[in-house]
Amino acid sequence: MGLRMFTCVAVFFVVLFGFYGESSEAAESTSYFVDKEKLPFDAPSGIETDRYWGVHKGAGYRIEVPEKWNGELVLYAHGYRNAEVKELTVDNPENLRKYLLEKGYAWGASSYSTNGYDVKQGVIDTHALGKFFNGKIAKPKRTYIVGHSMGGHITGVLIEQFRNEYDGAMPMCGVMGDNELFDFFADFNLASQVLAGIDPIFPAEENYQTTVVPKIKQAIGLNTGVLTLEGEMLQDLTMYLSGGERPLFDLAFSSWNNFLFTLYRSDFSYGTPGNIIDNTDSIYQLDSNSELSVEEMYLAEKIPEITADPQARNKNGLSKIPRISGELHQPVLTLHTLGDLFVPFSMEQLYAEKVAANGESDLLVSRAVRAVGHCEFTPVEETEAFADLTDWVENGIKPEGDAILDPEVVSQTDFGIKFTNPIRTYDPLLSLNE
Repeated sequence: MGLRMFTCVAVFFVVLFGFYGESSEAAESTSYFVDKEKLPFDAPSGIETDRYWGVHKGAGYRIEVPEKWNGELVLYAHGYRNAEVKELTVDNPENLRKYLLEKGYAWGASSYSTNGYDVKQGVIDTHALGKFFNGKIAKPKRTYIVGHSMGGHITGVLIEQFRNEYDGAMPMCGVMGDNELFDFFADFNLASQVLAGIDPIFPAEENYQTTVVPKIKQAIGLNTGVLTLEGEMLQDLTMYLSGGERPLFDLAFSSWNNFLFTLYRSDFSYGTPGNIIDNTDSIYQLDSNSELSVEEMYLAEKIPEITADPQARNKNGLSKIPRISGELHQPVLTLHTLGDLFVPFSMEQLYAEKVAANGESDLLVSRAVRAVGHCEFTPVEETEAFADLTDWVENGIKPEGDAILDPEVVSQTDFGIKFTNPIRTYDPLLSLNE
């Protein structure tokens, strides 16, 4: 599968994804709804299961219990849905589903009762589904939570808000740096404007995509594919903002740079009460030298300092886009692709730094996968990670991970190979090993 297809998959993920039960609908005030005719689903071939579906507290759900249930439950949290899409839909945990059922795990997934980047509602509805499972099926002896993308953010918040109710967690391609993701979107676009010789505009004006972006692309060489000096500076800046020097970054930048312009908004509230962007702690690095160069000082001077509205960026509690503190009370194993620039690798590094600051690194394992797409994991990568997580929870055997906070390790040519299966066809490492 080519690089272009992976980017298309990521864009679709942003825009749309995504017999028993109650008949309530989603809240009328939001106009969100569940099409109950789309909820029924079949068992995988060769596996006997009991399946349940319906609408609970305004959210659609699916639950699947294998014939030989081991008494344990896995809750799955899906990723972002466009807020303008009013239909609420449920995702099955496709890469993990067959493995879970064969090993005896039940699983459940919620549509959430809203779309948009509404982590708070995702947390509430996923946790409510677990409670619903307790009453409808039985109280599980262990409960795990796994999620992709925004679902990773939901996973990270759930285990902190309900610290004694989840035995292990596996956020994948997750927004583990919470609001820092949106700062990255803003910094990329602001730096692009400065490097293109355009007075920086924040937030985006109505004609940003049609008038400003073409000027940026022409000035820095993105429209020809041959980067100017300023274009190379933008590439370097993006690398250090998104996780530092690492394999596959050149492929990642060429794959994602056009898409990153589309994430610059006229409204950076995401439904919160005010602007959530805050770049007061952003460092505009162009190389690995911590001493600021003339070019880096110029960028820092020209990029406007933006402060978030306090109400939009609460540090405590369960807000619409909650903060992840990194306080762990159970084993957590994360997966992230090295070339993802929609939810960049830096999200995992920020999470690991928070966990370390809390003195709880013994409860976190981070794994890097050599891929460019957003959430581009194979079934083998996900199932091996989940098997290692459950072994850790049940037997106390902490699995291996990657040293994602060591720049020298991350920059190595073969970094990420240990947990990548198979090596992707576009990975230069494949040809080197042939």
